[in-house]
Amino acid sequence: MHCVRKVTEDLYWVGANDKRLNLFENIHPIPRGTSYNSYVLLDEKTVLFDTADWSVCRQFLDNIEYVLDGRELDYMVINHMEPDHGASIEEILLRYPNVRIICSAKAAVFMKQFGFSADNIETVKEGESKSFGKHQVTFVMAPMVHWPEVMVTFETTEGILFSADAFGSFGALDGKLFADEVDFDRDWIDDARRYYTNIVGKYGPQVQNLLKKAAALDIRYICPLHGPVWRKDLGYFIDKYDKWSRYEPEKKGVMICYASMYGNTECAANVLASMLCERGIDTALYDVSCTHVSYLIAEAFKYSHMALLSVTYNLGVFPVMKNFLEDMAALNLQKRAVGLICNGSWAPQAGPQMKEAAGKMKDTEIIDDVITVVSSLNDESYQQMQKLADDLAASVNA
Repeated sequence: MHCVRKVTEDLYWVGANDKRLNLFENIHPIPRGTSYNSYVLLDEKTVLFDTADWSVCRQFLDNIEYVLDGRELDYMVINHMEPDHGASIEEILLRYPNVRIICSAKAAVFMKQFGFSADNIETVKEGESKSFGKHQVTFVMAPMVHWPEVMVTFETTEGILFSADAFGSFGALDGKLFADEVDFDRDWIDDARRYYTNIVGKYGPQVQNLLKKAAALDIRYICPLHGPVWRKDLGYFIDKYDKWSRYEPEKKGVMICYASMYGNTECAANVLASMLCERGIDTALYDVSCTHVSYLIAEAFKYSHMALLSVTYNLGVFPVMKNFLEDMAALNLQKRAVGLICNGSWAPQAGPQMKEAAGKMKDTEIIDDVITVVSSLNDESYQQMQKLADDLAASVNA
């Protein structure tokens, strides 16, 4: 049975939701599932914009058949070839053998790499246009947002941007297709931030390039490949993408992350959090051993400052903290101020290594020297933490 929703008079959402999937890209937890968005345009020619993951293919095909209502499928526009959007291409080719594929030249190469054999491929370049009747589209290249073959398609008649993975979010739609049908700032922004920072976050400059191109378009709808469709308050979400892609924090405050084995480093983290709260500073406290790194990355993008506390393990940084530091560098996080505390009973070596790792992040300021806790807090290290709290608070309020 079909499950579709109308986006505009001639455009239909024909995607599907997956709540059985536990890990997005087999790494990021998605407790609310995910949507795979695809769209069909009915005009003089019929057009499918992207396909869907294999896991939802049956629902996806039922939806297309219902919307076409006996018509042939004339075109399939492929904006992004990643398998969660391109896996069902072959099924479309089997059912609609005369369909003509429109994609970037790089996407055509990827199609062959994934084993899809298609003769009717029309590759397009930046700024080229195509008319399907009363609806005309322009193709805008968006390489590395977040794969090299990506393009976005702008429908000029009604101002619809088919944005590929840009402006997406984790989370199944649960029948609510549009962002204005939910309380996005309350219920969705955390998933949207976690999606952007972990999936696209490394490619801030490329997202900035796309935003500059988008600024010249009269966009009235944003149709991403994951998450809600935007038809109101587009500036709200575009502003978030602008901040995230410039690595500008959304909130002034301190994200405190600790890696503790037996509770002494955890105690220091709680003491620091209390000190900062007494100084009127907004804080968020995380145990990196109990929090998936994708959540930590999202919060690191959100907050202006960080305090990182790690026990020494095998003469190095505790593995989960090391992983967090490596992920922050890999995802290009920058423009942050960081305080560092290490713990160790006989060879506290985590501090210098954390400092070196944090120093790899562009425009990152290390607040004070690394504080070393020997086994547990004492009067000396407590006083050092008081100074760190003072200096972090002064930096936050600067």
